Amino acid sequence: MPNYHKLYTAQDSAVVFIDHQPQMTFGVANIDRAALINNVTLLARVAKEFQVPAVLTSVETESFSGYVWPQLLDVFPGKEVIERTSMNSWDDAGFRKAIEATGRKNILLTGLWTEVCVAWPAIEMLGAGYNVYVVEDCCGATSQVAHDAALSRMVQAGAVRLTTIAALLEWQRDWARRDHYDALMKIIKQQGGAYGSGVEYAYTLVHKAPQSATTPQIVPGKGKH
Repeated sequence: MPNYHKLYTAQDSAVVFIDHQPQMTFGVANIDRAALINNVTLLARVAKEFQVPAVLTSVETESFSGYVWPQLLDVFPGKEVIERTSMNSWDDAGFRKAIEATGRKNILLTGLWTEVCVAWPAIEMLGAGYNVYVVEDCCGATSQVAHDAALSRMVQAGAVRLTTIAALLEWQRDWARRDHYDALMKIIKQQGGAYGSGVEYAYTLVHKAPQSATTPQIVPGKGKH
């Protein structure tokens, strides 16, 4: 049975991006699609920073779904995207080989759509002995009902639900660890939403760090410029 009684680390986990493609995005109705793209890109950037193996896969690229989002490809330039015909990634020998090649048993899953292309491989990967963590705000479904039902099905099978910020902070774990601290804070400031705003505030107003180039400069008595 999967073991969820300890936290995963950057050394024992891998992250999977399934079918983040235009045609699949068009059908997403459970989450704002701009937020979805941001979350996926944020997770990908932090995974790369922590050297967490990533597997990218797509379905019927040129006949139906279109190319993987450029925002995601830009994070992993030159990385092979495993092309499939099966809706279930686990049915594809190339996908299974890529997962096995990571050497990791803790797998963070993201993808479109939650109810099919995330749920099906999650269930079968659990059966194959993997610990599956579904980063649910990096997943899109055709409706909120479909998303919720798929999450329930995966949890019943043994998967764990996560969200983006919680997922990436589990790799950091301890703020005393400085190896990735500055790079992580930079990424979060850029794409971490409200959390990123809080980080920027702490850096500039609490710790008196220089304002970033994108921060409006304040001239005393003159307001914002």
